[in-house]
Amino acid sequence: MPTTNPPAQLKRELGVFAATFMGVGSIIGTGVFVSIGIAAGIAGAGVLIALVIGAIVATCNGLNSAQLAANHPVSGGTYEYGYRYLNPAWGFTAGWMFLVAKTASAATAALGFAGYLVRITGWDANLLIPIALITAIAMTFIVLNGIRRSHITNVVIVSITLFSLCFFILACLTRGMAEGVNNLTPLLTASGTNVLHASALMFVAYTGYGRIATLGEEVRSPRKTIPQAMIFCLLLVMVLYMAVGAVGIAAVGVDVFNPVDSSARIASLEIVAQTVMGKGGALIVTVGAMTAMLGVLLNLILGLSRVLLAMGRRGDAPRFLANLNQQQTTPYWAVFSVGTGICLLVLLGNVKTTWSFSAFSVLIYYGITNLAALQLTPSTRLYPLWVTWFGLVSCFFLAFWVDSLVWQMGLGLIILGLIWHKIRQGR
Repeated sequence: MPTTNPPAQLKRELGVFAATFMGVGSIIGTGVFVSIGIAAGIAGAGVLIALVIGAIVATCNGLNSAQLAANHPVSGGTYEYGYRYLNPAWGFTAGWMFLVAKTASAATAALGFAGYLVRITGWDANLLIPIALITAIAMTFIVLNGIRRSHITNVVIVSITLFSLCFFILACLTRGMAEGVNNLTPLLTASGTNVLHASALMFVAYTGYGRIATLGEEVRSPRKTIPQAMIFCLLLVMVLYMAVGAVGIAAVGVDVFNPVDSSARIASLEIVAQTVMGKGGALIVTVGAMTAMLGVLLNLILGLSRVLLAMGRRGDAPRFLANLNQQQTTPYWAVFSVGTGICLLVLLGNVKTTWSFSAFSVLIYYGITNLAALQLTPSTRLYPLWVTWFGLVSCFFLAFWVDSLVWQMGLGLIILGLIWHKIRQGR
């Protein structure tokens, strides 16, 4: 009987620090620089409650992702967990939802970077899409050079972003303490329905921690490193988000976060910074926003390519996507395919629609994560069972608080994906 060689494995090169920074780089970007403004447009000052709800749900999901990744440390994240602990249909649906949502999010990050660059330089707005395309191509080539070089680039990007956000918090703190009582009072009358809608959107702002799980095959001592990196990553980001939201709204009021012009709402932190500190302060925040978008784009290409690698190995996507380079550090066809998909979506991307669609599909993705985590045995479980049940119920509950057209389109895409999967299985 002929034997088949196991697929080539990626090298384990990441420790706790590198994995934590990969997660932080994946989270801090469109989440803090874009979503707070969008969510404030829905829930007003209630966005602060939405930040807390999103953080709680993200923490439960992060712990469940961590214990799954610690027990099954391979590239692919919930796509692999669905196959291992549930069944092929669940696994494929997780991979499909991740690819669709995060490719669109990556295109949004590229467009966001281009938008901030055009804004800061005063260039012609018609250059928006060409700049976004060049940005996506450049990040794709960095990822093609391997995980180690990607990590170095990511540390530089995240460091600049963290500095700009800390500057924003400190600059707004004094005015926030003086004006906070009046500006935070509307929090008490926030609509529950609007807060839940905003919570679904804010959950997406935390979800980059899953990139640590999708890189599980490249992490050293995964059972120890992955949970530690996820917990450190989530703690750091939660503190940062809540500080940014609280001092920003306390300093200037929610109306500044929610201008009539929706395009200005995307750059809400820059507008707050300009109100409090003038053009100089706004410039620092803008630079941080630009580096954040680059960090998100870089880490999304990494995560997406690893999921596509896993799908290629199993035959849910063309098998050539599972090929690695000679050094076994990069799934080059998967990276190239992801970069191409992002560039195509840059030509069509819409920030507001993409963000809502990402909320639905990512919540479904993590709902499947929790379903898989329920199958862990007591000896392999790292956290209490109630954490998994809370994550499961909250994901499927919040998923349907986005606009009805968005979740209807999302369900339609799930059905189309399952039809494709069934056809592939029948071959």
